Amino acid sequence: MPTTPAHRNRLTRGYTIALVSAFIFSTASILIRHLTQTYGLPSLVLAFWRDFIVSLCLLLWFLIIRPSLLQLPRQHIGYLLIYGFFLAAFNSFWTLSIVLNGAAVATFLAYCSSAFTALLGWYFFKESLHWAKLAAVILSLGGVVLVAGALDPDSWQLNLLGSLVGILAGLLWASYSLLGRSASRRGLNPWTTLFYTFTFATAFLLLFNLLPGNFILGAAASPGELFWLGNAWWGWLILFFLAAGPTLAGFGLYNVALTSLPASVVNLITTSEPVFTALIAFIVLGESLSGIQVIGSMLILGGVVLLRLYEGWLEGRQ
Repeated sequence: MPTTPAHRNRLTRGYTIALVSAFIFSTASILIRHLTQTYGLPSLVLAFWRDFIVSLCLLLWFLIIRPSLLQLPRQHIGYLLIYGFFLAAFNSFWTLSIVLNGAAVATFLAYCSSAFTALLGWYFFKESLHWAKLAAVILSLGGVVLVAGALDPDSWQLNLLGSLVGILAGLLWASYSLLGRSASRRGLNPWTTLFYTFTFATAFLLLFNLLPGNFILGAAASPGELFWLGNAWWGWLILFFLAAGPTLAGFGLYNVALTSLPASVVNLITTSEPVFTALIAFIVLGESLSGIQVIGSMLILGGVVLLRLYEGWLEGRQ
């Protein structure tokens, strides 16, 4: 049976939204780097305010424009509570991985989630695991290594704890993607899912920051440090823009893409984020872009194109 225009449109729509999401995520990375380097803002304090502002903006938007999106059947509350915990845990382990492993290796280990998502999606959701998807995973991982600069042998002086934390960050992001796909299958609106996920994640991140003992790297050392930025109003403005703009739009579109495509495909597409980050840093900030990074970018984008062409071919055979 030949494919229908609706099938083709769904595929094109999903890929387009996922690529836009990856681009938006890349702008968030630059703003996060500015906040942590310029103001010394602890990473988990930043994550708390980021998630809180996203939840607040969505709440106000729902109350004014779409109150119906706040409605949530009780049977989904526990599910979204777990979803929010995975988001908060990913933020925490991702931050810790950067501290223990450095940015280059942490980026590579986090994007191992593309392989984890492909395998877990195949096992739990019976998503296809064809040769083109496996090839796209290999291309994307190789590309991330080159773009992130993880070829430097000094970057790989890992200890066992650093390795485990980095791999766990990748698994948590894969789990977040799969939970998003499951939410779509439950019939939950992606923006409703986003609101409750970020609201629960905010609560967990507040708890992580207030736990006694200061054993979580990047957390507030005292309740007062939650207001680290103090009267640095420009810093607060950047933080608000980071949350209300790139974070809300990036995660929101990621959830929307999961309504059209398997979690493994969306995850693979968003591995193009380091490519966009490098390009923006090159164009806007004047940072250098090496030949190795260009090759890595081509590998990542090549994997996305390969996957799109093959899945388009599969759609045409149906």
